[in-house]
Amino acid sequence: MTFAIHADGLTKRYRRRTVVDCLDLQVMSGDRFGFLGPNGSGKSTTVRMLLGLVRPSAGSVRLLGRSMPRHARQVLPKIGALVEAPAFHTFLPARVELAALDSAGRGGVRRSRRKRIEEALERVGLGDVDDRPISRFSLGMKQRLALAAALLRHPRLLILDEPTNGLDPQSIREIRDLLLELNAAGTTVFMSSHLLAEVEMLCTETAIICDGRLVAHDSLDALCGPTGRVTLRTPDSDLAAHLLERVLEGREGHSLIARTRNPMALNAALVSAGVRVHELVVERRTLEDVFLELTGSDGSDDWDSAVGER
Repeated sequence: MTFAIHADGLTKRYRRRTVVDCLDLQVMSGDRFGFLGPNGSGKSTTVRMLLGLVRPSAGSVRLLGRSMPRHARQVLPKIGALVEAPAFHTFLPARVELAALDSAGRGGVRRSRRKRIEEALERVGLGDVDDRPISRFSLGMKQRLALAAALLRHPRLLILDEPTNGLDPQSIREIRDLLLELNAAGTTVFMSSHLLAEVEMLCTETAIICDGRLVAHDSLDALCGPTGRVTLRTPDSDLAAHLLERVLEGREGHSLIARTRNPMALNAALVSAGVRVHELVVERRTLEDVFLELTGSDGSDDWDSAVGER
């Protein structure tokens, strides 16, 4: 297996307080990975440890197959990052700021700098930005500029902490489409976010932490699995209700809710009995449902039972 990110036993303590506790993360190359947790759960500290900005108290990190921060000089030029609120020299125009950022450290080839800056600005929707200082940018424009900075060197791995902070719905969709495009071209995307619906639309894999500890690490399909219930719509609702009497959980007009572990078999049995099935929808957990259950907000016992049954 080729891991873009591999953290083993990652721990960070500040005096007696443990912020991140023995965290294991595996992000495959090519993944779109969502990293979730409540406020104060240790997400941003984890991201900073991954990038070598904060030294772990214990554990290890490998990015693109190289240990961090030992090989940071070799690895970081291949990584684009956006960590919390972007910090710029706000008296500079956007293009001058990006040129200064690109000239710092290794990997910023001078002869291609102007072209790469224009490409990055165009990709994030700032291609027509003028020479006004960054201090006059809106929060959303600053966030786009930070993403442009992360894209300057055509990274193999993007590590993004709240990349859509301050953006309107249309801009969020544009950034999502951009990340999907970059991922399709081979860039691994690791995104920490509190926008659960956005992670659900973008990511294929996810990890959830709570109080610094990992509480889930799986594909989105596995986490947001069927609840064991289906919604059935039929003009023969009385007959269907009679046939489903033992598993029927609710009814509203021509719609019925029933428990089943085998929707296909239930559908076949109803059709064989003469029920005209117009629609049968398998109920699935949303990422919000899973997040609230696993972070202790409610329903934790039910979730544990469901995992055991599966």
